[in-house]
Amino acid sequence: MISVAEALDRVLALVDRLDAEEVALSEAGGRVLAERVEARRDQPPFRASIMDGYAVRSQDVAPGARLQVVGDVAAGGAFAGTVAAGQAVRIFTGAPVPEGADRVVIQEDVRRDGTLIVLGETLDPGPYVRAAGADFRVGDVMEPRRLGPADIALLAAMNLARIPVVRRPVVALVATGDELVMPGEGPASSQIVSSNALGLAAMVRAAGGAPRVLPIARDNEASLRAVLSLAHDADLVVTIGGASVGEHDLVARVAASLGMERSFHKVAMRPGKPLMSGRLNGVPMIGLPGNPVSAMVCGQVFLLPALGAMLGRGRGPALRRNAPLAAPVAANGPREHYMRGRLGPRGLLPAESQDSALLSVLASSDCLIVRPPNDPARETGTVLEYLPITCVFDPNRERA
Repeated sequence: MISVAEALDRVLALVDRLDAEEVALSEAGGRVLAERVEARRDQPPFRASIMDGYAVRSQDVAPGARLQVVGDVAAGGAFAGTVAAGQAVRIFTGAPVPEGADRVVIQEDVRRDGTLIVLGETLDPGPYVRAAGADFRVGDVMEPRRLGPADIALLAAMNLARIPVVRRPVVALVATGDELVMPGEGPASSQIVSSNALGLAAMVRAAGGAPRVLPIARDNEASLRAVLSLAHDADLVVTIGGASVGEHDLVARVAASLGMERSFHKVAMRPGKPLMSGRLNGVPMIGLPGNPVSAMVCGQVFLLPALGAMLGRGRGPALRRNAPLAAPVAANGPREHYMRGRLGPRGLLPAESQDSALLSVLASSDCLIVRPPNDPARETGTVLEYLPITCVFDPNRERA
């Protein structure tokens, strides 16, 4: 067995950042910008009024001053002339400030008298004029990043209708086993419903990949070969189950017969010991355990970092954080342990059961508490590392 760190290094060595494609900005949310892009205009492209009021020359502003209103301008419009001494232009928020004016007197400080305005005795200092290019200018750049809603808004303001993004990794997911049926099929008494492929598909999709759930491969070489052949055009192949050493665990043997270049087999972690990885006909492949929780935990530790590297979001382990324990934990064994738990006001609270078959425990957890190999018993308050994970929060369950 190799360590988790070494196994992850070997997984990451199998994958490269994918090429770029151009997409409409409206379709770019959640995608990864492939290269820096430049703004095509200043924002705002003109001096803009920040408030409703009157555009004036600052030297004409004094308590009680009377100014002649010579026009008005709203957002999207323009005043054709120049504001001269003793003049004012009615202006609304977002409108271009006319030439000659350098201040907006807010309407609350003004009394209108026909075509005249009279300034109040106490005046807001203003000036309520936003400079052209105050947000960004032509040529300002956005560096590659995963694009959130604010990024999309910024790119739109930069006048970019189409942008280059990293292509979504196509991830072929192959669940194996005679005991599996798909949800809704009605399993026999000796069968279970396949959950891993769908859970991992959701994980891949949330990370920016394009999951492809292939038919279940049965416990014979012909079935597994047939299903693996469907994954020939994927960017990453993920098998689930059949990676151990039992008589019916065929993945390693069949993959080897198909020319797989194995990187490793078995990792010193729990849950997730029977993990393997390599390259199958040039395509990176990760063989996950069939145990439901083991597969999902290995997805967090290995699959997500691999997807991050393929998308150009960096090459390294998933981000770990630190928090104190809210309850004591017993000594750990020789494998790195990823304990399901929750992070609350008092710290990390491990789930009562760490049975790697209990999806309900994983679904109600929001973190994986990381215990190094042979870590001694730890008391409440000891600071440990943890991996944040997405969970379904039960509001009726008291948090730590």
